Amino acid sequence: MRLLGALRRLPKPVTAVRLASETEVSIRQLYRDIATLRAGGVLIDGAAGYGYTLTEDPALPPQSFSRLEIEALMLGLASLGDFGDDAMTTAGRNALARIVATLPDRQARQAAHATMRSWRPPELRAAIAIDLDLLREACWDEFSVRIVYRDANEQRTEREILPLGMSYSPKTLMLVAWCVLRDAHRTFEVPRIEALERVGRSFRPRRVKLLRDYVVLRTAEWKAKERRTATYPDAT
Repeated sequence: MRLLGALRRLPKPVTAVRLASETEVSIRQLYRDIATLRAGGVLIDGAAGYGYTLTEDPALPPQSFSRLEIEALMLGLASLGDFGDDAMTTAGRNALARIVATLPDRQARQAAHATMRSWRPPELRAAIAIDLDLLREACWDEFSVRIVYRDANEQRTEREILPLGMSYSPKTLMLVAWCVLRDAHRTFEVPRIEALERVGRSFRPRRVKLLRDYVVLRTAEWKAKERRTATYPDAT
């Protein structure tokens, strides 16, 4: 599976040395793995000294997208490199490679030469100190965590929260949560979370309702702000 993933993901043709490095095996083992895949029906062009190209992957069903859909996929998943953490970026890159591997040849060439690109200045990429895998797991599995948070006024607090979801704002990664300390919804800038640990108290199945209530609350706030702006256009 690692070898197939590397063949899907890396620029083609891929040398045996690069494939062996990506899959953490010896060159000799790499040649055996190539032979095993071929024997199993995977079409791999190339040979030692020339590099390898995955031309047909029976593990994935064929897909077809319009050119604009291909551009959207390439832009959306590639932009994770500007916003996401390393694990999320790698997951996006692997997913994109699997999608491209299912495309007909013409569409695969379109994907390789997509015109849309994403770039974010390095100074806007705030460093994150906590384990995002744990935070994602807490959101998915609906268990509480304890955080140490430093706010914009440099005040540090420790609190137990019920993590509901994360979103990327133009400047940083935000966490929406129910704060047990305040008994209310709160948003946190993830780079300002200095410590994170599992508490493990389940709040299932409350997550969906809590998140829905948060959306209703914020929508009402935005509409009220729009009304105030329309009534007092010169107000700041």
